[in-house]
Amino acid sequence: MTQPDQSGPLLALRDEEWIEDFVAYLRHEQHRSEQTVRAYRSDVRGLLLDIATPDLATKNEAPEPQLGSLTLQDLRAWLAELNRRGVSRATVARKTASVRGFLRWARREGLIDTDPSAKLMTPRKESRLPPTLTTAQTTRILDATAARATSVPQEGQDEGEDQIRAALALRDLAMLELLYASGIRVGELVGMNLSSVDSVDGKVTVIGKGDKERVVPINRPAVNAVTSWTERGRPLLVRAEHTPPDALFLGKRGGRIGVRQVRDVVNDVLAELGDTSARGPHVFRHTAATHLLDGGADLRSVQEILGHSSLQTTQLYTHVSIERLRRGYTQAHPRA
Repeated sequence: MTQPDQSGPLLALRDEEWIEDFVAYLRHEQHRSEQTVRAYRSDVRGLLLDIATPDLATKNEAPEPQLGSLTLQDLRAWLAELNRRGVSRATVARKTASVRGFLRWARREGLIDTDPSAKLMTPRKESRLPPTLTTAQTTRILDATAARATSVPQEGQDEGEDQIRAALALRDLAMLELLYASGIRVGELVGMNLSSVDSVDGKVTVIGKGDKERVVPINRPAVNAVTSWTERGRPLLVRAEHTPPDALFLGKRGGRIGVRQVRDVVNDVLAELGDTSARGPHVFRHTAATHLLDGGADLRSVQEILGHSSLQTTQLYTHVSIERLRRGYTQAHPRA
């Protein structure tokens, strides 16, 4: 990349060129997921716009502060402003990590002489246990979804709205069974292809964070649900002009399903449950991990299944299991 004069207008904080160059670096050199790329872009843009606002700039009050004028004091003032707005510690920690990554990149590219974030402390995240479902709640969700998938037409029959709804129910059941059986991330689910599922050996292959491939075992109900979807439901949603031939899960219009659509499906079934405030596809990931540990799976195996790079991340689920055990003990023991 051509290095412009650092005193020139292209180094203005509001200039989007630097953000897009950083995004290209994340995407093509770091192989970050699109979800991570979007978060980093948003976080860095938010920082640069905030710092370019006069009442947040602690050093340079000029209308167009320069990237090279950014200081540690500016970054600390920005973090203080986020806290004042009531932004959660987890979000502040993520934004801090995004900004530190951006400034390290800018220093490497020669866009700034020093990295002002080198001494910036990352706020500690709140230690909150992830929401999970009980075995009974999970069974109710899967049974209710299966009940909606009983009227799929045979080949050659009329493909009316009722049949399309039944096909979507088959898809939803397959997605929910897979999420619970494997603990995969929603981004991994939507990226799966038909060839990702090995129904004979009961396993799926997914591409996780950092483009890392891993193989995850799945149970027989998940295999059966995916088979029913691919054989009976998916053909009803295929549209020649919209459908990627290898996409496993499709939206109503025939294209590859997106993360937002899966989130809507999961939120709907969780809301129908009526006795949980948990929301989002990650609930099934948390639930799968917790139920595996409750059932006696060892921590290393769960780490591999979830695709965690650090065992410390997986250990969080042991606390969930302990808390559940403690609640059961308190309710059942006469002297608790």
